[in-house]
Amino acid sequence: MTGGKQPFFGNRQVAMHNPSEIEKDAALMLEVANGNATASRLVAELYLDGPFRLALRILGDSSLAEDMAQEAFIKLWKQAPKWQAKAQIKTWLHRVTHNLCVDYLRKQKRYSDDEMPEMEDTRPGVLELKEQQQLGDKVTEALQKLPARQRIAISLVHFEEYGNIEAAAIMEISVDALESLLARGRRKLKELLQPTRRLMDGEAI
Repeated sequence: MTGGKQPFFGNRQVAMHNPSEIEKDAALMLEVANGNATASRLVAELYLDGPFRLALRILGDSSLAEDMAQEAFIKLWKQAPKWQAKAQIKTWLHRVTHNLCVDYLRKQKRYSDDEMPEMEDTRPGVLELKEQQQLGDKVTEALQKLPARQRIAISLVHFEEYGNIEAAAIMEISVDALESLLARGRRKLKELLQPTRRLMDGEAI
């Protein structure tokens, strides 16, 4: 017998042959569809936080973010019997969460489908977003002042750590459009956070 333990869900063994992440998630969703409580718990433990974080950054309201995350998971459970090995659970949930949040913002008239900035010839020199994360609540507050699409692009790439291709697919836009949104969003964030950075550096404003 070859080495390595096979993962179990309840009394069932899931066969693995150096599977991709997509295949692993498909096997997990098959167990969810079969009513395996252990698999359902595992999916919730692994993936519930991501949709909540994304929704919170898009909407800026923890109660609304919880509602969006829960609704995304309800859709996931309903999708389990039809799940195909085409996407990771994380990516699927983020796409659904994105769509739920955009639908909400549209109803609130806080989202414009026409908001698509022109491409810049060069990318501006901006603060590293990892450094900006250290500013805590100020970053969250500044994000809410960005146009919705810029806010979503920044959240997916710099906080959820998606590559540009994946983030563009979630937003259903081109990579060029995503990069344009990122450039505008980074520049605006730098402008919004500049007073806070000067205070942290001990400079008078």
